[in-house]
Amino acid sequence: MPYAIPLEIYMGPTPSRPAIDDTGTAWVRMRFKQNKVWAEADRGGRPLQKDGRVRIKYQLDQPHEYRVKPHDLRSVDEKPEKAPQPPMQPCLEAAKPPTDPAPGRIVHIYTDGASSGNPGPSGIGVVLTYGSQRREISEYIGEATNNIAELLAIQKGLAAVKNRRLPVRVYTDSGYAFGVLTLNWKPKKNTDLIAAIRKSLAMFADVKLVKVPGHCGVSENERADQLATSAIRQGGG
Repeated sequence: MPYAIPLEIYMGPTPSRPAIDDTGTAWVRMRFKQNKVWAEADRGGRPLQKDGRVRIKYQLDQPHEYRVKPHDLRSVDEKPEKAPQPPMQPCLEAAKPPTDPAPGRIVHIYTDGASSGNPGPSGIGVVLTYGSQRREISEYIGEATNNIAELLAIQKGLAAVKNRRLPVRVYTDSGYAFGVLTLNWKPKKNTDLIAAIRKSLAMFADVKLVKVPGHCGVSENERADQLATSAIRQGGG
């Protein structure tokens, strides 16, 4: 029988309100090493331990799950330690879109959305770069799901680009956002928002959505995550 881990076992503030999946299982947003994950929890938001392990998922809607040691879990608001450079290189290489123009002539948009509770208080983070120019966006969006926050971050980033003739690369770690916007997934929810983003994408001369593999050390996507979570804190979430 799983039991709740005392809060003093892991560092950081009390976890946020848990999300409840279709089976009635409660999950709370936390960090496992470099990654944001969902950890099985009691209704008070405390991770549940069974046989010395806590069950986690990287996405609530995925079938894959893992069991990790409780001391490896941290609050989602706690800044992760910088990962060693060698293991990060494959992830960084995977995030580079092929056959691009010179890097200084591309608008790069790094996006992330966060939700404390899913649904719950939510925020978006966006980092835009073009050559030596840089802009950051951190915005509290109120009550929303994590998927909505991820989509709104992409929409906000695209809206910030005024010259649509420039090549644009949009980076997201959301498999959901990438799927509904580029892989022709048929969404059951958020259809109006998805349609609006697709329309916005069609207005650019050269735009690509790039799937960044799960917080693998892409510094600007990590920064977008920080902007999204800080927006929640500043918004009172």
